Amino acid sequence: MSDSSPLPPVRLRPEAELARDALATPLLSRAARLARWAGPETRVEPGGELAEEQLPAAAEVLGLVGANAEGAASAEGAGAVEEAVGLADEAWQVAVHTGLVTVTDEERGTVEAGEALRLLTSGSPRDVLEVWLGALEAVLADASVPDLGEMEALLEEAGEDGEVDLSSLDWDPEAEAAFLDGVLGNLYLLTAGEDGPGEGPVPLPALAASMIVPEDMEEPTDEVLEQVSDALMRLDDQFRLLEPIGLVEFRPVDEEVLTEEGGSDGAGGSGIDEADVSRYGMVRLTPLGLYGLRARLLAAGYEAPVVGELADKGADVLLDGTGAFPPGAARAETEQWLARREPLAAARELLSAARGADAGAPLRRLRCQQALSLVGAVAEPALREVLDDAELGGLARVWLAEHGAADVPAPPESMVFWLTIDTLAAQLAAEGNSAELRELVEGLAAGHSGFFASAWRVEHPATAEVLEAMGRLHPDKKVAKEARKAAFKARSQRGEQGE
Repeated sequence: MSDSSPLPPVRLRPEAELARDALATPLLSRAARLARWAGPETRVEPGGELAEEQLPAAAEVLGLVGANAEGAASAEGAGAVEEAVGLADEAWQVAVHTGLVTVTDEERGTVEAGEALRLLTSGSPRDVLEVWLGALEAVLADASVPDLGEMEALLEEAGEDGEVDLSSLDWDPEAEAAFLDGVLGNLYLLTAGEDGPGEGPVPLPALAASMIVPEDMEEPTDEVLEQVSDALMRLDDQFRLLEPIGLVEFRPVDEEVLTEEGGSDGAGGSGIDEADVSRYGMVRLTPLGLYGLRARLLAAGYEAPVVGELADKGADVLLDGTGAFPPGAARAETEQWLARREPLAAARELLSAARGADAGAPLRRLRCQQALSLVGAVAEPALREVLDDAELGGLARVWLAEHGAADVPAPPESMVFWLTIDTLAAQLAAEGNSAELRELVEGLAAGHSGFFASAWRVEHPATAEVLEAMGRLHPDKKVAKEARKAAFKARSQRGEQGE
């Protein structure tokens, strides 16, 4: 995920609803149960780990072993008991990490319930979510650690000085954490972006490929496909760890895929059955997970907007703020802004904020026009008040005509050309060199003979830039040349040197 591209705004659930989801996550609820269970007799190691002899009792408290065992993890054999104890140990570590449990005497190894436990029971939704975010960080740290069996073997081989040779494990902690952060960042973008699956699941191979395959690589090499295969299996392990904290809903890789003929190669990419890609794993970011990843992005210094945060701001902030939003998000943000205001007053405020000759003004006017379409006919008086305005008069006439208003004065030719340049400048700012803008440019040049002969004279700050873009976008070389000549004239008129 790029650290410079603006992130799309997300739609978050109310904090009270998210807090309920957090309390219901398996891992945090287990950690809280262990915190309530901990008492004077509970003993921990110097690092805060639960003493090994107490892990079976902790597993029993959680209903993972014993007569009251629940769910698929219920102990019915040595392997199941080991799994139950592992789950109890994981929950205890989260309890310590988040402050649900605090060590009162390191020498004696005694503990007591921490302040965070009180926050879970009587704190605000924001307090609960803060505790959950702490638990999430603990799990993410664990998810970046290699297989425990490999790590134990490496520790056994450590030298007398206790130094662990990470190079022999082929594990770079920082690189591993960065890789997982990148995957989660891409999952965030796919969930929030209008071109992504939204709240739908994402195939695990697609996430793995998004981190491995270069964007300009048309056909991945065998080496790249092998890297994707390794990344896919690593992600399968990591998402299994992240699901119990409520970050994702996850469908693991079907183990039969790995044992079928050619299956292991298929998981790598070249043999993937696109008709049943779900067998290679599917992951979906939960509403709680979306909240958590946004919080992490904010902490990392990203601007991660959320729909609704501009609702109490002025129209100028709304129009500038939604400038980089995708259309659907811009509409949702504007609807929330309008819901708090009287329609006619809101229309007047929007029109006032749309004025300006700065580089961002054309896009502000486009967002203003889109916002006014949501206000309805009640905005008509505000539009009539700006009919003679040099910057808003054309916009007002378009709006009035679209709403069937009577007695709309015809615009002078200079206003038509100014509005055309302004509209193209706004589209250029919003979409760049898009296919839609190319079609608009072609249609404009075809429908108005002699357009460039007059357009370069338009006294609009973006005239030269728009004409240059038209020359760049138009497929007909002759028309493109006319546009570039007009752009040169526009720059000369403003006393600038052409390129």
